[in-house]
Amino acid sequence: MNKLFKYRRIRDFREDRNLKQEDIANYLNIRQGAYSNYECGRRSIPIEVFEKLARFYGTSIDYLVGETDVQSPYPRTK
Repeated sequence: MNKLFKYRRIRDFREDRNLKQEDIANYLNIRQGAYSNYECGRRSIPIEVFEKLARFYGTSIDYLVGETDVQSPYPRTK
């Protein structure tokens, strides 16, 4: 799977919620340019960022990276 497709879902989630890159960057406590690089596949996304995005969007990291088409998150374990 190419990088652009791999990170397409984080852009799609953002756009579906009418959010700007700046909104998500603020949530992640990073600059908008850094977030843009994630969405465009110019920079690898750290696992900690994927974790925050999955929580924010109510999905799993596997869904965000295209490993599954099941959008619902996994059950949380304690």
